[in-house]
Amino acid sequence: QVQLVESGGGLVQAGASLSLSCAASGLAFESYSMAWFRQVPGKEREFVARISQSGRTTNYGDSVKGRFSISRDNAKNTVYLQMNSLKPEDTAVYSCAARRDRGYSVDARRYDYWGQGTQVTVSS
Repeated sequence: QVQLVESGGGLVQAGASLSLSCAASGLAFESYSMAWFRQVPGKEREFVARISQSGRTTNYGDSVKGRFSISRDNAKNTVYLQMNSLKPEDTAVYSCAARRDRGYSVDARRYDYWGQGTQVTVSS
């Protein structure tokens, strides 16, 4: 059974930093590209960042470029999202996702497995 479990969310002030983790189990982690998405109630899920199976390639959504950084540790089956210079508009539920197919996709429908999500709230 595949499980993706996020942690690290919370309430912070604007300008602060926060680090999220997503621990994976039940899958060959090194064979999956991993991504972070976020969602606000009433809005569509938004692509945040993606990292290739090897970790050598990363991609970011325009709204987080230069502020967020995605990384992974294949030995620990974990993907991370370092979020700096947080803004109130970053407030959302952040979920990690795994995709077996190679290639870059920002389409949530192309991801095979999802975590439950962790709430990030940024106050002004």
